[in-house]
Amino acid sequence: MMLRRRLTLLAVSVAAAPLALGACTGDRRTGQPAEARANPELSVTPAEGTRDVPVTGEIGTVVKHGRVTAVRITDDKGAAVAAEPREDGSGWVPSRTLEPKRTYTAEVTATGDSGKTVTRRTTFTTQPKSSKPAIVSTLYFAGDRTYGTAMPVTVAFDPPIPKEARADVQRRLFVKTDPPQPGTWSWVSDGSQVYYRAPDFWRPGTTIKVRSALEGLPIGKDSVGDADRRASSKIGRQVELEIDNATKQMSVIRDGKLLRKLPVSLGKPSTPTSSGKMVIMEKHDFTTFDTRGSADPYVVDVEDAQRLTWGGEFIHGAPWSEGDQGYTNVSHGCTNLSAANADWLMGVTQVGDLVTVKGTEVELNEGNGWTAWNVSWEEFAKGSALPVPAGLRPTPTQAPDPGAVAGGSPEPQPSASGG
Repeated sequence: MMLRRRLTLLAVSVAAAPLALGACTGDRRTGQPAEARANPELSVTPAEGTRDVPVTGEIGTVVKHGRVTAVRITDDKGAAVAAEPREDGSGWVPSRTLEPKRTYTAEVTATGDSGKTVTRRTTFTTQPKSSKPAIVSTLYFAGDRTYGTAMPVTVAFDPPIPKEARADVQRRLFVKTDPPQPGTWSWVSDGSQVYYRAPDFWRPGTTIKVRSALEGLPIGKDSVGDADRRASSKIGRQVELEIDNATKQMSVIRDGKLLRKLPVSLGKPSTPTSSGKMVIMEKHDFTTFDTRGSADPYVVDVEDAQRLTWGGEFIHGAPWSEGDQGYTNVSHGCTNLSAANADWLMGVTQVGDLVTVKGTEVELNEGNGWTAWNVSWEEFAKGSALPVPAGLRPTPTQAPDPGAVAGGSPEPQPSASGG
């Protein structure tokens, strides 16, 4: 009966009434004038006179029978404060962190179905500058770069974010894609990293804009966020590396076509290479692996090194193992290539390319690198601290070859190691 009633209301709203009879009477089913039902109802937060609002304060809006059509925010000197709407329509987020101990005024207008408008005004004051320690965040997504199609937007935290605070942090992390390709955030179980990706690999040519708006955000009872960061970069063409321990070969695939097969030497039994789906994190023409202080200390200079894990697994040139490449695993966990092949590969790959390793003795650990693709979409979505949009799932026809060419790299913090 309720479904039939809703269908009837829809039919009335889209069809021209053949008769004027009853035009001024109430709706027989509700007893209320149609015009009254269409007038907008608007409520705004923070409430008038609220004090000690965090500097991450937003203008919350709840509208019935209409939509927000204008928002104007000003500070106590009359200067306008730019703001952007949340995609779910729940509020407006200032484009910059608010200043501590300042007064702001927001004026919000909603327009109803009847064409009538309603305006609400609220004035609030932000809290003094916090003396609580800041949790250090690192945004691994730089601006003006070209990344591979498997590039996750990654934010790392030191110390990790406790589970009860993750939803508040996640609400202050924003990603916009052009053309639109929605995704979700997913937390590593210990709270040290959070990744954003779509169900499918990014489409080549996509522009991704990121904002990590955490400065002054209360995180739990004892900490605050450290900074408000932004970056905008593009996605390049598709490149994927497939490394098979059984054959000791690396397949280099671009735009779905095999470019070359390269012989490799992987980690020896005592220091095996991880199997799983990884992402190239950074690239170095030259670097030094220094593992002094570990159980297997050594110092070695390497060329054409591409990081895959925080634990120190790289793809790199290894002239000393060229006789073993394609036959025997002799490395400390890295993927060894000849000097010539490693140099060639550096010109093909890009930070954000997917690297799949299979058939080794150990599996890739969660969070050891950017492991956003090492789980199914269903498992990834479970890691979100907020509801994931309904219907967000991989496209059955999605091509399985992510990657890109040309660009820069973010700067992971742990010191290099490898072998």
